Amino acid sequence: MKGVFNKVIVTGGAKGIGKEIARAFSETGASVIIADRDESAGKECVDSLSFSGRKVRFFHADVSVPPEVTAMIRESARMMGGIDILVNNAGFGIWKSPLELSTDEWDNVINTNLRGTFLCSREAAKIMKAGGGGSIINIASTRALMSEPDSEAYAASKGGILSLTHALASSLAKFRIRVNCISAGWIETGDYEKLREIDHTQHFSGRVGMPSDIARACIFLAENDFINAANIIIDGGMTRKMIYEP
Repeated sequence: MKGVFNKVIVTGGAKGIGKEIARAFSETGASVIIADRDESAGKECVDSLSFSGRKVRFFHADVSVPPEVTAMIRESARMMGGIDILVNNAGFGIWKSPLELSTDEWDNVINTNLRGTFLCSREAAKIMKAGGGGSIINIASTRALMSEPDSEAYAASKGGILSLTHALASSLAKFRIRVNCISAGWIETGDYEKLREIDHTQHFSGRVGMPSDIARACIFLAENDFINAANIIIDGGMTRKMIYEP
């Protein structure tokens, strides 16, 4: 991978899954831009990842705001000399009854998760087109395929990302830009040691997922140029497990 894909942007890269994705790419020798609206966490992330010659930088941006996205993409491309890979990881959810969820709350989730993915992809694709191609990796969720109560905004945003992925793959193929998606299951970003045995055993793989599971998949998708318009489910088999009430 080194020398082939070496200019990377990770949105929502200051913490959790995004931080681990940024770490994984930086370990390949890539230049990595972490884009996040949490400036303090972003700077801490850069400090923790920037060692042994690694090139990791932070750009403050809210992906739901078009001018901020445009500025972030253009400045990132200027600093790195182009863009090879964009990982659209920024997102959040509001868990609230649909009877009580406000329009503003709905819009905030949709605008960050779905519109943000489109805006970043659109602007990065312009740079990738000029550079001869690239790879866009969208982070969705198994909640696009199955649901728990009170997850309407998040589920809708992630379902939209699945559809957006194959639509963009179709539109951008002529520019040698691949677009793929990862639907993540339960990925624990908190204290892994506090998980219960039942949390692990409900997965076929026998454990809850970790951010590194998603990061390794991002590296795989960046390297394999015959994977396009795909949705890879990474959930330890949890969404394929049949559950019967005792």
